[in-house]
Amino acid sequence: MKSLSRRKLLKLSMMGVAGAFTAEGSLAKALLPTPPETEGPFYPVTPQDDKDFDLTQVQGRDGVAEGKHIIVKGSVLDSQGQPVPHATVEIWQANAKGRYRHPRDPNSAPLDPNFQGWAIVLTDEQGEFRFKTVMPGAYPASETWMRPPHIHFKIAKKGYVELTTQMYFPDEALNETDLLLNDKKPSERLLMIARKRGPSATEALDIYEYAIVLEQKS
Repeated sequence: MKSLSRRKLLKLSMMGVAGAFTAEGSLAKALLPTPPETEGPFYPVTPQDDKDFDLTQVQGRDGVAEGKHIIVKGSVLDSQGQPVPHATVEIWQANAKGRYRHPRDPNSAPLDPNFQGWAIVLTDEQGEFRFKTVMPGAYPASETWMRPPHIHFKIAKKGYVELTTQMYFPDEALNETDLLLNDKKPSERLLMIARKRGPSATEALDIYEYAIVLEQKS
């Protein structure tokens, strides 16, 4: 394997590594795959034309989504740390008030007509993707369980095992009591929490970085 660039090393540092680097800088063992998670009950079922990378605006509307706007920058890698180009990355999430654009969401929080809520993007040649969205709100999953802010991901590419997972945000108090996140091992939880960077020099928005490792089909 060719030596890894500094940029790649920074990416790999966002994740756990199941091995170490050799003296030449190549990866000695495979990266840990991103843990799978339940799809949840609010996977989008209502067709919409606008599924682009900017969830803060809806095609045909002049307004912008309520809440704190953020940038999520991610990368999709294989278990050897190589980029996975042209992978389909599907995301969906609650709005800033914690409400999904889904007919069966029982949350009484208001819908935001200017929040797209769902996006499908492709990774570029370097396996990277980017989208603009809002910080999702927490919401009650039951009378005793508040879900922390999170974003759902579904990633697919021919030759790889399709992955559905959830990305969490750092320094969120509700992470400590979330039943789904805390059902994972500590090492797995680390792989599901984004890293905060930023703000963006061009848009003055906080940036959250998230690396995803797919398993290749045998």
